[in-house]
Amino acid sequence: MTIFTKIANGEIPSYKVAENEDFYAFLDISPMTKGHTLVIPRKTEEDYIFRLDDEIYIGLMQFSKQVALAIEKAIPCKRIAIAVMGMEVPHTHVHLIPINKESEMNIANPKLKLSPNEMAEIAEKIREKF
Repeated sequence: MTIFTKIANGEIPSYKVAENEDFYAFLDISPMTKGHTLVIPRKTEEDYIFRLDDEIYIGLMQFSKQVALAIEKAIPCKRIAIAVMGMEVPHTHVHLIPINKESEMNIANPKLKLSPNEMAEIAEKIREKF
């Protein structure tokens, strides 16, 4: 069982942004920008997005779009960038990252250090817009 499955099952705490029976979205604990969110499928721990069943893949993208639109309403930014790298956790996940310039997508940039209160407030703002 991956750490992301444990998060989606509530076994590990997270800053939940949105969920349904098939997908779960939560704030990245080492965000590139405020509102950086991860979206995962609940029913598969497939490591590589292009090995997902077509139905899950399409559903993941549709759910990610809904989450991105909520983030965009909650966090001031020019765009919501999307990335699927998946090398650090063997469970397909989509990164949704509010950006104002492309350089904010550089994974080598220092990650933000946000307090638990800031994280909770950001998650609540996004949940309200979802």
